[in-house]
Amino acid sequence: MTNFILWLILFLLCWPLALLALVLYPIVWLLMLPFRIIGLTMKGLFGFLTALILLPARILRASKG
Repeated sequence: MTNFILWLILFLLCWPLALLALVLYPIVWLLMLPFRIIGLTMKGLFGFLTALILLPARILRASKG
């Protein structure tokens, strides 16, 4: 809702810029999509590596308690 209100204010102040932003937003989103997918993959990979490295400590902590 906030984005829409900000866009309306931009539309009132400078309508060509607001229309340009409206047209370019999907194109920029499509260009950024591969980077977002790579970011999700890297986050999952680092989470897996962290869990793998910390696994022996978690096993030892569980056997003591």
